[in-house]
Amino acid sequence: MIPRLERRQSLVEPSIRFFDRLIEAGFQGDLERKTSTRTVYATDNSIYQVEPQAVVFPRHAGDMQILARILSEPEFQNIVIAPRGGGTGTNGQSLTDGVVVDCSRHMNRILDIDPVRRVAKVEAGVVKDQLNRALKPHGLFFAPELSTSNRATIGGMVSTDACGQGSCLYGKTSNHVLGLRVVLMDGSDFWSRPLSPAALEETMQRKDRIGDIHRVVDRITREKQERIGQVFPNLNRYMTGYDLAHVQRDNDMFDLNAILCGSEGTLALIAEAELNLLPLPAEVALINIRYNDFNAALEDARNLTTLKVASVETVDEKVLGLAKGDIVWTAINAFFPDDAGKAANGINIVEVLAETKADLEQKLDAVIAALDTVANPNRLGLTVARGHKDAEAIWTMRKRAVGLLGNVDGPVRPVAFVEDTAVPPENLAAYIREFRALLDKAGVAYGMFGHVDAGVLHVRPALDLARPDHVPLVREISDAVVALTRKYGGVLWGEHGKGVRSEYVPEFFGDLYPCLQEIKHAFDPNNRLNPGKIASPSDKPLLKIDAVPLRGDADRVIGNDIRAAFDNAPYCNGNGACFDFDETSPMCPSYKASRDRRLSPKGRASLMREWLRLLAERGVDPRRERRKQSGFTVVRRVLNTLNPRNRTDFSHEVKVAMDSCLSCKACAGQCPVKVSVPAFRSKFLDVYHGRYLRPLKDPLVASIESLLPLMAKFSPLYNLTVETTAGKAMMRLVGLTALPRLADHSLENHARRLNVPIADVASLARLTPEQRKAIVVFVVDAFTAYFDPAVAVAAISLACKIGLKPMLAPHINGKALHVHGYSARFEKAARKTGAYLQSLADLGIPLVGLDPSMTITFRSEYKALSGNPLKTTIALPQEWLVSAALPNIADAPEGGKLTLMVHCTERSNAAASLGQWKVVFKAFGLTLDIADTGCCGMAGTFGHETRNRPMAEQLYAMSWADIVKRQGLTDILMVTGYSCRSQVKIMNGRRLPHPLQVLDQLLTATHQKEQNISSSHPRV
Repeated sequence: MIPRLERRQSLVEPSIRFFDRLIEAGFQGDLERKTSTRTVYATDNSIYQVEPQAVVFPRHAGDMQILARILSEPEFQNIVIAPRGGGTGTNGQSLTDGVVVDCSRHMNRILDIDPVRRVAKVEAGVVKDQLNRALKPHGLFFAPELSTSNRATIGGMVSTDACGQGSCLYGKTSNHVLGLRVVLMDGSDFWSRPLSPAALEETMQRKDRIGDIHRVVDRITREKQERIGQVFPNLNRYMTGYDLAHVQRDNDMFDLNAILCGSEGTLALIAEAELNLLPLPAEVALINIRYNDFNAALEDARNLTTLKVASVETVDEKVLGLAKGDIVWTAINAFFPDDAGKAANGINIVEVLAETKADLEQKLDAVIAALDTVANPNRLGLTVARGHKDAEAIWTMRKRAVGLLGNVDGPVRPVAFVEDTAVPPENLAAYIREFRALLDKAGVAYGMFGHVDAGVLHVRPALDLARPDHVPLVREISDAVVALTRKYGGVLWGEHGKGVRSEYVPEFFGDLYPCLQEIKHAFDPNNRLNPGKIASPSDKPLLKIDAVPLRGDADRVIGNDIRAAFDNAPYCNGNGACFDFDETSPMCPSYKASRDRRLSPKGRASLMREWLRLLAERGVDPRRERRKQSGFTVVRRVLNTLNPRNRTDFSHEVKVAMDSCLSCKACAGQCPVKVSVPAFRSKFLDVYHGRYLRPLKDPLVASIESLLPLMAKFSPLYNLTVETTAGKAMMRLVGLTALPRLADHSLENHARRLNVPIADVASLARLTPEQRKAIVVFVVDAFTAYFDPAVAVAAISLACKIGLKPMLAPHINGKALHVHGYSARFEKAARKTGAYLQSLADLGIPLVGLDPSMTITFRSEYKALSGNPLKTTIALPQEWLVSAALPNIADAPEGGKLTLMVHCTERSNAAASLGQWKVVFKAFGLTLDIADTGCCGMAGTFGHETRNRPMAEQLYAMSWADIVKRQGLTDILMVTGYSCRSQVKIMNGRRLPHPLQVLDQLLTATHQKEQNISSSHPRV
């Protein structure tokens, strides 16, 4: 039997009294020291794992001041802190064994936008894309572009002096920082802005720490001016953090922000920022050039950078191949065709900007003409993407490249530790040739892409750091890359910051390194802020790249077999795509609603990984843990549940995080590494409830498909229960709420009336192949059949109208069993249903599911079964109709707009099919809009559970409520998912149709009109 899983708590004890003092002092934010929180904050997007003592979430700058003042008290002199932004750092910048300070949960307000001065003031936790969305109506944007822009916080961008694509045009974050509100370790709170000589002199007269800081930095920059010019490279990606080269600005201003930007939380806490804004470019186009050789792409890129284009990005064949299997590819595949059946081995993406369409075309002609004048036999061809929509789709692919590199099979995967070197662009091609030779000699695979216009290269060698023989390669490759980068006049840290790689700082800064130490001491005399990074006192050396605990250390305990069995949970690389702030994105609704990183795919994967490690330490293989149904086992679960010693079981914290998962599978579809929380959540629940009792609702919900036929026989009694106050109260005691009423007539009744038979394999086998071509079988889920059979009736009617004979295949899908962790029962049901459906498919009969969530279960959960009998793909309605012979509709709805709201599982796991709905409606002569929405909050049975109802309603309000509310009286708003239609009915009291119902109604009206015309013109 699985044992109680406990962890040592020694690291936490010092923080208990610390938390008490913070509360006494008036700290208003959140304070967390749970094992689960510390586990999630122990990793970022790097190879390292360092568990903090606690995490604090300030609500405002005042909380930061309180934090600093309490830390100054003698009792807490040994506690160190590290600020954390989006948590996507690739070098362990925010990892600490002290206390993490996270501003993303509460300090995420846009405080002011001044469109006239083009200035925005924001709190540190504001996400870059969040700010740009607010700026768009003003025609402005915050320029530094990042691949992580949908989760990177402004505080994190400042701390790493972030930049990315387009940096040659727009520069780095520091080029757009006008002011920073910072809190020092003595509690001082001040705005750092550029100072005139007179203002600087006045500030240096202060007798406090602020005055001391300005005196030290001013003296160093004056006394060491010549040496600073020699040491700091003249690159677009100049040395960031303690940037002595840019303190003295050309306009004779002293700018302390050059020191703060890129300092990675080692000098001060950043509370707010004033940012310079730029006008949005009016016109944009991307020239996408294909090559049969990556080096040829690099050579061409060097020529392209001389053409005054906005940016040039290069991607190798590895990244391009991974992108083709990603959710984004359907939107951009037309721009990257194969040449003579051969895929490109490298591409250049050239961005061209202009204020008018005419200017844009002129610039495009100039670039393409310049390409024609420079012969390159390895250049295959090019395409041009015009307009912001297509350009953004291509840049989205490029942004996902870092994460995509982790989407490979097996334990050897690309990892970050030498991934952002920068050299002068003219040296890049030669530098890359040596870099590749270095990695080839080491015997490691890798993926490669970069900002070639800036001379920046992103490379991730493929290693398995759970293997002892791979661990030394981190040192060997790092040292070799440092030497190579210096040979070509570059820097090791061109974009992603220093973090643990600060080990190489003294070598790069040489005799200026003592100046960095002096600046660190002026800001942080006791070395309490993110110690061991960038600069450190002489008696406290910087961290070493191979002396910080690795994630691989924990993975080694788990073992490869267990890692492979839990749906990529242990392989989450922390790229943070699941931290997407956008309410209209389907990615992880529970994180959006809570802003709790434990309730994200990364958070849950981290907890799962730690749970697996603890089991492995105790010699328990979770694959063999199967719940037994004997009476003794039930008694044992009761005793385990009631035993007070089990209250500290780490499994409970994992369970809490899993409970809020909606099982929408957006992570499985959108995570670059394809981490599937619903898959490993189901396995966890199966094992967990082998030890502890289930809530009363679980067996009811899990058995719903089997119970519905019985419930239908007593539908008046059931409907009375769910529609009366007493009945609702009784259901809430069981843990269920907002339950739908059963339809007055089930699908079974309608099928008898319509003479639609159940698909019988033996009978169908006796038909000729030609006869079977006229048949379509609808795989109707139980929820549609008993709660909303009108959808199935519309599908039947529509099939008849296009000349097909419909049949039904109402077998148990088993999704509810899977969601609640009844693995054995799910596998049994899935094998039976899968065998039946495959036997129909073998006869050449198309199978069409009606509900997207239930239909996609056949493609994912069924497919994951060992020896799954279902080899065919059950089509979604639009996938079936898109290839059918569809009649034209005589009269479209007058004055109304047709809008479709799709299920989030459909949007993230069958993205290509959304466009097929547009094709279907276009074939009927109609124009369809697809609404940009996130999750409605219902997600199957999630929103029917009492504990989940508040989150379900919050999610509905975030993206669905306004669209439903804005619908005009003559508009037609349609919804594909049964659970989504159920949520709209509960929240707005409205019944929205499925698109099949609308198409059937419009065809019916057309047929009636044709009949009326025919009867009014009788034949003579």
